Amino acid sequence: MTPIAVSPAARRRPFLALRTNMPGHHPWRRWVAAALTAVATGTLVPAWAEGPTGTAQTPVRSINEWLTRMHEASRMRAYTGTLVVTAGASMSASKIWHVCDGTRQMERVDTLTGEPRTTLRRDNEVITFIPESRTAVVEKRESLGLFPDMLRTPENLIPGFYSVRELGHQRIAGHLADMVEILPKDDLRFGYRIWSEQGTGLVVKLQTLGPQGAVLEQVAFTELQLDAPVSMDKLAASMKDTRGYEVVRPTLKKTTPEAQGWRLKEPVPGFSSMSCHVRETEASAKGGSAPMQWVFSDGLASVSLFVEPYDPRQHLQEKAATMGATQSVSRRVGEYWVTALGEVPRATLKRFTRSLERARP
Repeated sequence: MTPIAVSPAARRRPFLALRTNMPGHHPWRRWVAAALTAVATGTLVPAWAEGPTGTAQTPVRSINEWLTRMHEASRMRAYTGTLVVTAGASMSASKIWHVCDGTRQMERVDTLTGEPRTTLRRDNEVITFIPESRTAVVEKRESLGLFPDMLRTPENLIPGFYSVRELGHQRIAGHLADMVEILPKDDLRFGYRIWSEQGTGLVVKLQTLGPQGAVLEQVAFTELQLDAPVSMDKLAASMKDTRGYEVVRPTLKKTTPEAQGWRLKEPVPGFSSMSCHVRETEASAKGGSAPMQWVFSDGLASVSLFVEPYDPRQHLQEKAATMGATQSVSRRVGEYWVTALGEVPRATLKRFTRSLERARP
């Protein structure tokens, strides 16, 4: 199984679909982007002024204040826009409509390049229309998958593993944005360079940073209308209109790693267990092992461990793969095949796979 070196469409087939359809891997978190080597061009204005004594003032916001502001903006604002994603020489784009009435959120995402598909969301209810196959995939997600994910973690450990640095201001998609870097304090995670619209805090551009600040991924709005007149009623009606489509509901069941007979010998610093699900198959219905996804997060980065029965016809060799900031490593553990997938350094994934062990036969 090669979860990285395949197209996004291919990753949604059978078990690979579990990777993108389960909690923790919403398309917003799948922002795959270009391997750029420098900060976007533009004139930077200092984010802090010189004090009366000539010394620089401290940043206005702490890392938690920055992230909370971005999180709330992504939840509460109404907007429409076009997101353009680049990965090496390739490019993809999506059109987004988002609205919130104070209690409920709804959004629509239409792909503008590649395989046509439309995804509609109402809180944790999601339906994806795939015109080419005339299928509509209905699912529920515990998380909205918005960046950042800090409010989902059992305890906020982000300040212990990341620091924040304010860089200045730039215009993105016609909006003046604050520019900050969130940098890791160890080598188990990547950093981020984020452009946050000044008035609302909405993230309008994001880069994932590797060693020495190299840009591994990037996503940015090319056009953005804030406080757009998005109709929640129209989006809700679109979710219900499945005429001409075969409705598919993946058979996913919430569980625990312990119930499935798995555990980590040693925790990976900063990462907390977020959820665990299995997908029921014909084999599991007859008493076999069901494919499992165990999701971890440090509040910003996420890691998924996928466990399925070992198949010598499919699992030919242990391997690793890379696409932008997304890394994947696979290895055999007894009679099982384990794949670790996440937006973290490969060494972090290897720590997860080395630590994973059977707690019972």
